[in-house]
Amino acid sequence: MADNGDNRIAPVDHSSPQANSSGTRCQQSKKRQKVISSEIETRSRIQTLKPDSVPKFSSYTRSCTNSYLQREDRSRAKRRRTHCQRKWTYSAHDVSKYNDRVVIVSYNILGVENATKHPELYRGVSPKHLDWEYRKKLLCRELKGYQASILCFQAIDHFNDLNKILQKDGFRGLNKARAGESHDGCAIFWKNKLFTLLHEENIEFQKYGLHNNVAQFCVLKMNQDLVNADATSRSQCSTASRSLVVGNIHVLYNPKRGDIKLGQMRMFLEKAYELSQEWGCIPVVLAGDLNSLPQSAMYQFLASSKLHIQRHDRRHISGQIFPSKYAEPQSLRKCLSRWTDDELVLATGSRDGSLRHPLELRSAYAGVAGSHKVRDKSREPLATSYHSLFLGTVDYIWHTLDLVPMKVLEALPLDRLRKIGGLPSKEWGSDHLAVACELAFADEDEKDRST
Repeated sequence: MADNGDNRIAPVDHSSPQANSSGTRCQQSKKRQKVISSEIETRSRIQTLKPDSVPKFSSYTRSCTNSYLQREDRSRAKRRRTHCQRKWTYSAHDVSKYNDRVVIVSYNILGVENATKHPELYRGVSPKHLDWEYRKKLLCRELKGYQASILCFQAIDHFNDLNKILQKDGFRGLNKARAGESHDGCAIFWKNKLFTLLHEENIEFQKYGLHNNVAQFCVLKMNQDLVNADATSRSQCSTASRSLVVGNIHVLYNPKRGDIKLGQMRMFLEKAYELSQEWGCIPVVLAGDLNSLPQSAMYQFLASSKLHIQRHDRRHISGQIFPSKYAEPQSLRKCLSRWTDDELVLATGSRDGSLRHPLELRSAYAGVAGSHKVRDKSREPLATSYHSLFLGTVDYIWHTLDLVPMKVLEALPLDRLRKIGGLPSKEWGSDHLAVACELAFADEDEKDRST
């Protein structure tokens, strides 16, 4: 066999025995040649993976892996911070003497039907963030962080969904849907181990010609086995009878129908007072979406217990249109304050132009000083609702003087809300922000000093 150096085999004559022998050797030589060639090719392929290239590949892989893990860590940390963005502000007064406290949350959670029917309000909102399944998870995670004793929801039209979830956290709830084409309504939940339900009652405003909104009430009694072990005997006696009226309302939105808004609020306050008296002059907490601004005649009515409605244009009662109108001198309002007899009856229950309610109320937020970055001059949040056509405050928690605010949950600063661009969002499950406070039961002498 001759090898010319390029792996080609020399021709062989197969006509003689010697040639046959030579042919056999040639075949064996071919086999050896293939093996050698294969080994050379294998070594060549192995050598292409140079030693210095392996660290480069490994370093790149580690870099990608580390980068991914860092992103995951940041994402998890961000999820943990999401609902820590809202801070509690505590009362500056000495609150150590108050033993019996409740945390109350009021939240318009944006009904699914409302979100679907009014796309103009959510022009900048991703469809994903309007999806109920997505929002439901956000809402429940947020609520869990507040460690509430009592929850008051407005615009709720998927009560069963929330009820199943909240039951697992120890809540019991009641729902009141409004009549007519819309099926959203109000719901009150309370911690079952903290309270016993003594009484429930509802108002269907449609029965009184005041649109189809609803309000609901629960009389709740604190369970006696929750008496603070360090409390004095006096506190123990009072705790045994700690009860309160919880009212929840979603007032008509229509800015021009101040007569109906006032009529709904009038009936709501009268019923709250009536229940308080029936159950032994017990404290009252009123929560809800009042569709009225802090700079409004409606707010003035709640805070001062009275209102001369003929000094106000019914279109400006809620402050949603020209918020400062209620503060104008009467001489400038004469042409704006014409009320028909029917409108007066809806608002006041009679043809009298004055309106009063029997409760002494304070806003929970007004009772705890806060930063100008998140509060207005009346100490209310700067904004509790934000969509394409509105940015402002319409949600409140009011209480009688036998309850003392310990802390309140601050809203988001306006610049942060504007940066979000509209609610709901990736982090917030409604076009409203929850309002929340911790209230303590005050003894009689504490109530006297606060008047």
